[in-house]
Order: sequence, then structure tokens, then C-alpha cells
Amino acid sequence: MNVRRSAAVVAVLVATTGLATGAGTGLGAALGFAPAAFAGDTASKASVAPSASPSRAIPTGLYGSTDPTYDGVWRQSLALLALDAVGEKPGAGAVEWLVGQQCASGAFAAYRADATAKCDARTAVDTNSTAAAIQALAAVGGQDAEAGRAVRWLKDNQNEDGGWGYTPGGPSDANSTSVVIGALTAVGDAPEKQQKDGNSPYEALRALALPCGDGEGGGRSGAEDGGAFAYQPDKKGGLAANDDATAAAVLGSLGKGFVVEPGSGEGKGKASFGSCVSGDSPEDLAHDGAVHLAGALTADGYLKSSLAGAEDQPDHGTTADAVVALAAAGDSAATEKPLSWLRKNHGVWAAKAGPAAYAQLVLAAHASGGDPRDFGGADLVARLKDTGPARDVDDYSSVPHEDTATGDEAGDGLGADGAGVWWVIGLGLVVVVAVVGFVLARSGRKRPEA
Repeated sequence: MNVRRSAAVVAVLVATTGLATGAGTGLGAALGFAPAAFAGDTASKASVAPSASPSRAIPTGLYGSTDPTYDGVWRQSLALLALDAVGEKPGAGAVEWLVGQQCASGAFAAYRADATAKCDARTAVDTNSTAAAIQALAAVGGQDAEAGRAVRWLKDNQNEDGGWGYTPGGPSDANSTSVVIGALTAVGDAPEKQQKDGNSPYEALRALALPCGDGEGGGRSGAEDGGAFAYQPDKKGGLAANDDATAAAVLGSLGKGFVVEPGSGEGKGKASFGSCVSGDSPEDLAHDGAVHLAGALTADGYLKSSLAGAEDQPDHGTTADAVVALAAAGDSAATEKPLSWLRKNHGVWAAKAGPAAYAQLVLAAHASGGDPRDFGGADLVARLKDTGPARDVDDYSSVPHEDTATGDEAGDGLGADGAGVWWVIGLGLVVVVAVVGFVLARSGRKRPEA
């Protein structure tokens, strides 16, 4: 869905919904029309979704028991990836459910309540759901055609700077660009060869990297927060460090997806993680991002929420993602303290957040070479499986999905039908509500915890 917004429409949306962007966080960034440091909100990986309405049944095959409106495809994809990483089959109908959510254009929305209905201009497809689904479908296998259509949709919606925004056509951000890089890698495409106007996704990430200082203290000296990545530039083009964006961009810069195999880190040697490197290659930027994350984790062993009013609250999900990023970069020593903290403190958070949280923890334990079946005494794999349907599926060859469609019927744009401004405003309000819900669902782990 390529939402064409004017400044007037944006103003109406903000005024109508009573939402405004701030210096450090904002809804506009999530929607792609007002750059802000919003990564912790839009790209958080675990979900505390709104409880399912008594009148809304949870679809068969879906992991989790909460309302999937804002995170269904995301949490399903993470669950499938985590289970595949540890050699487990997904529950009955889980892959069918995910494939059934795909639009004919190849794109995925966060959730489609009626998967038998054709996607249209009002279907709020997004790059994050699509890229996560690609990684999951590639992992479980047997879904090459579906994954291929989704990849083509992402390629068609690449921005001129080489990156991707959350919504098609929205300004590029570190999280969306990185999850798309993971999707390209998952299907065997070289991210550096995917270019728009001569720019690859790595150019988009390079533009969001903060210069890294040298000297004692590594990336956190010389230039504060150096080595980190911003989610997006602010309104003046400035870059604000964001730990969630940094964890995502480290993986993206290394050409990796959500799943990092133990021992596959690409670091320059344990000693080098005490300081930055001088280059600006994707590998160098990933190294510097890892230096920043390691420094941020030194004091407490966990990262803190970026949500306004919750700055001093632990951010379990981003901490787990940082472990995966550090393992991918090769700094295994820096994963020890956050893993120890997560083993002791994940229980209440994961139980509330559900399958996406358990999946994040499984992936963190897996990447670091630990045992996700004995994580602080908890069997994360069993708890993840308990959130889903029974596991008895062996053949995914006959999976129902939407018939091929073209043009706007495929959900790939608003079309050129001359729709009036009020229709656009109404559509915009739907997108605002959807993204707000998606933000709350995926950043619920960052709320103050009792």
C-alpha cells in the first residue's frame, strides 16, 4: 500500500487522532512521514498484544492467544524461525496460516482477519511483516513461490537511497532496511546487488551510523554514542543513537537475518571489541555497532526502554536482540552478562508477551551457543510450543493462498483513481490506528513492569 500523503493530510491525521511526534520518539516516524528516533517503538520484536475480544476467535494455526490484529504475521514468523533453528516442527496449520495471510502482490500486512478476501488499496501491507514472513517461509522450506513473490514486492518498493521504510515509500529506517536484508539473504539474494539509483541497502545503513570515537572506552568515548545507529534522521537531519536500531543494523550490516548460528560470528578478534575500527565498510560499521552495544550493556547487563516515561525500565526484547547481534559480530564475551540477566529476569515478561518473546529468547540462546531448553531452568522451546497448535504437520504442499491479482487488487498501491482527499484521510486514519496498535503490540515489553 503506497499511501500518498500531503502535509495537509498529515496535519489532519495528527490533529484528529490527538497524536504528535516528539524529539525522541514519535508516531510519524513509524508511519514514514515525520522522521524521528522511533526505532524502539516500531521495531520492537516481542508482543504484548491487546487481549482477544470475546467475539474474536484466534485463527487456527496461529501462535499466541492475544488479538493478532497488529502483530500476527510478525509473531508467527518469529515463532517458526525459532522452532526451525532448534530442529522443531511448527504446530499444525502454522505454515498454512502464514501463507494464507499473503496478498497476491506478494506483500504481507500485520494481519488480515479475512484471508479469503482479496487485498486492496486499504490493506495495510508493510515491509517488516513481509520480510519477516520471507525469512520464516525460507526456513521451513517448500514455499519458494510464495517467498519469491514477497521478495519481488520488496524489491519493487526499495527507496532511492537503497533502503526501506516501514510502509512502502516511507523514509528508510535502520530496522526496516535490516529486516529486508535478512529476507534477501534468506532466499540467496546478495543484498549488495539489490540497488536503486546505484544505492544498495548498505548505503542506507551507512547514512544512519553515528561516527565512532577511538580511545579508552571504545565507541562510547570521543563521540558519545558513537558506533550506534539511528532509526531515522530527525527533522534537522541529526542522528540519535537507538539501541534497538543498532541491534538490527549490526545484523543487517553483516547480511544476516534473525537466526544466527552459534560460532558463526564475523568479528575481528576478541581484543578488538574494546575499540572502534577506522573503516566504513558494512563489516566495520557492524563491528562499531557491536562496540556500542557492548558498552551499553556493561553497567547493568540489560538495555533500557526508549519509550517516553519508561527510560529507566529494562527492555528485555532489545537486550535479547543485542545478544544475537553481538554473537553475529563475534563478541561472545559481551553476551555473557546480558544472557545471565535474561536467564534471571525473563519469566514475567515472556509470559505476558507470548510467542514472539519466547522466540527472541530462543534465538538469543541459540546464537550464543547456549541451550534454549535449559535457560535459567526454563525450557523456552517447550514454552514457545505451548503457545501454538499441536505439531502434526509434515506436508505443506497444498497451502491455500490468494489467487494472483494485478494492479491495486494486489494491494500494491492506492492506485490512480483520483480518490478524494477525505477518502485519503479516512485511509490514513486506518493506517494510524493500525500502526499505533502495531507499535503497542511490538513494544509492549517496554512498559513499566511491576
